[in-house]
Amino acid sequence: MQTVNTLHMLRTALAQLRGQSDAGGGRIALVPTMGALHEGHLTLVRRAKAEADHVVASIFVNPRQFGANEDLDAYPRQLAADAALLEAEGVALLWAPMVETMYPAGFVTNVSVASISDGLCGAARPGHFDGVATVVLKLFNQVAPDIAFFGEKDFQQLAVIRAMARDLDLTRPHVDSIIGVPTVREAYGLAMSSRNRYLSSEQRAAAAILPQTLAAAAQSIQAGLQTISEAKSVAADDLQRNGFQVDYVEVVDAGTLAPLETLGDRPARILVAARIGGTRLIDNMAIAPARG
Repeated sequence: MQTVNTLHMLRTALAQLRGQSDAGGGRIALVPTMGALHEGHLTLVRRAKAEADHVVASIFVNPRQFGANEDLDAYPRQLAADAALLEAEGVALLWAPMVETMYPAGFVTNVSVASISDGLCGAARPGHFDGVATVVLKLFNQVAPDIAFFGEKDFQQLAVIRAMARDLDLTRPHVDSIIGVPTVREAYGLAMSSRNRYLSSEQRAAAAILPQTLAAAAQSIQAGLQTISEAKSVAADDLQRNGFQVDYVEVVDAGTLAPLETLGDRPARILVAARIGGTRLIDNMAIAPARG
């Protein structure tokens, strides 16, 4: 695996990868990350490796998606360990730019995806999804991948990136080549996240209630046992009783993220964000469309 940290090195390495195929255009997959890799990231890499000739992973802790009181300085940085994991999975190229490379002096551009960024985590973290959209568009432009992979755990992020790709007519990757990969979970059910390392052993045990509560609400709504409003209220109450501070429990259209009051003929998602101790956890689960 080659590791590069300048745009010149990246472009040279990408040209070499594309030239390795007999047709002169090896299919390239991109897996963007902020490092502190876990099994969820490695699952993305394995999917990418199965569907492309070459996998490019990026590691960049993006300051533009952290708020003023968030954990940018504390966010774990372990490039050598992460690189070893990626190399073991057969990644061809690691793009690990410095902040100055991504945002050089005089950088003034901001990418904003209105509406779909506004609610849910966007309401609690103003400007967060502008930072996500800006850095991901830069990564797409830098790597020009044929296909890109993101985890469904960050479901709003995935929706924002797809909307950006659609609205800006991106072709590398096209919106249909931005692939969401199902959430990978700890043995006790919690969605894997780099922030799980902040949890104490007691908090980890308590956090197991989060996916259980979410699954119960999704099943209740899908089976028609509770209205969406009732299920959300019950889920929020259950989480609060178990020590969580709930930011939101919401049921949305899986494509537009518009809040739903009743199930229609399109897939839906139930999403949650809640804090235990000082750690903010997010999760989501699918809800099948209502039967005709």
